[in-house]
Amino acid sequence: MKLSTVVYQFFSTYLPHIKGVSSATIKTYRDAFTLFLPFAANYYSIKINALSLDHLSAELILAFLQDLEQHRKNCAKTRNHRLAVIKSLAKMIRFMHPDKKLLADNILSIPQKRMQKKLIGFLYPDEIDKVLNAVDLKKSQGLRDYCILQLLYDSGVRASELATLNLDYFDPQRKVLAILGKGNRYRQIELEPKTCQLLKIYMTQYRIHPKPLYQQRLFINQRNKEFTRHGIYHICRKYLSMALSAKRLKHINPVHSFRHTCAIRMLARGHSITEIKNHLGHDKIESTMVYLKLDLARKKHIQQQFIQHTQSLLPHDPKIDKLIDWKNKKDIMDWLDSL
Repeated sequence: MKLSTVVYQFFSTYLPHIKGVSSATIKTYRDAFTLFLPFAANYYSIKINALSLDHLSAELILAFLQDLEQHRKNCAKTRNHRLAVIKSLAKMIRFMHPDKKLLADNILSIPQKRMQKKLIGFLYPDEIDKVLNAVDLKKSQGLRDYCILQLLYDSGVRASELATLNLDYFDPQRKVLAILGKGNRYRQIELEPKTCQLLKIYMTQYRIHPKPLYQQRLFINQRNKEFTRHGIYHICRKYLSMALSAKRLKHINPVHSFRHTCAIRMLARGHSITEIKNHLGHDKIESTMVYLKLDLARKKHIQQQFIQHTQSLLPHDPKIDKLIDWKNKKDIMDWLDSL
């Protein structure tokens, strides 16, 4: 049996119809095979179409993983991601081609490589204040950016999840937000009053008119289209760079720092690890357990900071009050006409 036939079956039947994975996952898997298939053909000195299923050996895969690290300079994390894709193919082979079970088991027995885990790069309450204060609310997209940063901090959503939020995902009456996460799974979370108030102001007064294809999206970029995760990353990077030192920026991810901060805030408030898992949309509880590794003394200090920071609600937020007062001035119509 040709390897190309199995790969076609993997992408056309197994992933979308049997496993029901998202289009983003399929694209990630596709990228892995665009690297693996040419390497395999070169490894055996044959054409890609001449590769058979029997060529799919543990020796070939180990050589491919080594090439990723040595020549493409991939880190262990990327190497393990590529291996996971090939193992997914092996699971399909074991399921749909039982006669090749031994070949699939040999692939599945290849171990993941150990790697160093980075420290949790979260933001302290005073740093959150600095980042939010860096937003110029008088600019045309100032309130939109402020809403994005506040929502990231409150909800802990991933960049891709925030970019694909729809207007009807937000329920202002119940103060809840529905999020479409990894694996096409929805989750529903409660939002802080401040976040709800900001979203209502943005949606009713500041959301620009999008192109017809993107009418349902909550956040619209300057091209009147939906955001990409790279666009969300750019906004976070922009304001973090304005608020924090270059040395501090080296230790945090512009988007995931808000996600980690949300988890640490919930932990400091006494939420259970299961509640944090469900709020963040983690697939496994092990992903959430990392937040328990902070020492107790530091947890207590962080808890006090977050309690002080979250006691004020939106009506007492001077920056938002200033925005509302400013936009009520007589020259507001002239400013709006200039946009």
